[in-house]
Amino acid sequence: MSDFLSKILKQKRREIVAASRKVPEVLLRREAEKPNGRRSLLYRLASPGAFGMNVIAEIKRASPSKGPIREGIEPKVFAESYQRGGAAAISVLTESEFFSGSRDDLRSVRSVASVPVLRKDFIVSTYQVYESAAIGADAVLLIVRALSPKFLRELISICDSVALDPLVEVHDEGELETAMSAGARLIGINNRDLATFRTDIQTSINLARLVGEEHVVVSESGIRGRDDIEKLLEAGIFNFLIGESLMRSDDPELHLKTLYGAVP
Repeated sequence: MSDFLSKILKQKRREIVAASRKVPEVLLRREAEKPNGRRSLLYRLASPGAFGMNVIAEIKRASPSKGPIREGIEPKVFAESYQRGGAAAISVLTESEFFSGSRDDLRSVRSVASVPVLRKDFIVSTYQVYESAAIGADAVLLIVRALSPKFLRELISICDSVALDPLVEVHDEGELETAMSAGARLIGINNRDLATFRTDIQTSINLARLVGEEHVVVSESGIRGRDDIEKLLEAGIFNFLIGESLMRSDDPELHLKTLYGAVP
C-alpha cells in the first residue's frame, strides 16, 4: 500500500480529463455559483453539540485496505439513520475505483439530509471543487499530501467563492503548518498514514496541541468506540469523523448514540 496515494491520484487525473470532455468546467462553475442554500460545516463544528461533541458520520462502501465494508447499501437509509442518531454532518465517500463510491451516493444523501454534507474524495483539480458544489455538497475534503501549498491556497479560495467549507486534512506537523499557512480554518487530522495505512489516535492528540484557537479540529480515522472518543475529548478535541464502525453496525443509529454516550 506504500504507493496507494500516487496510484489513486493518477487515476483521479485520468477521470477528470474524461469528465471534462463530457461536461466542461465552465458549465460546472456556472452551476456551482448558483445560490444553493449550502449549510456551513465550519459553523456546525465550531462548538460541541448536546453531548459535548460532534460526529461526522460517514457513508463508505469499501476501502483498499479492508476491501468491501458494506455492499448493496442505500445511502438515503443510512443518512436518515445517522440523522436520527444525532450526526452533526454526513460524509460521503465518492471515489469509485478504490472505495466503490459515486457522486450519485452524495446526491442521494443530499436529497434527505438536513445537516451539512461533506464530499470526501481525492481532490486534485478545480474541476472537482466546482463539481462538488454542483452536485450538492456543502463541504469538500482537501488532502495536503496530495496538493502543492500554492494550489491548496487556490482551492481554498475557490471553495470560499462557491460557499463550500474545505476540510483540510493533515497527518504530520509539516502538513499542519502548510494547511494553516494556506488559510485553512477547518483542520482534519487523519490518524491513518496514507502511505502505510497504520492508524493511531495519538496523531490527533499530538497535532491538536499545535493548532490555534481560530481553527476547528476534526479527528479522522481509527476511532472505534467510546473509549477512543473519551481519550480525544480529554485532549480538547470534540469533532470526530467516523465511518467504518458505523457502516459495519447492524444498527447505525444506536451505535452512533452509543458513541455520543447517550445510551450505555
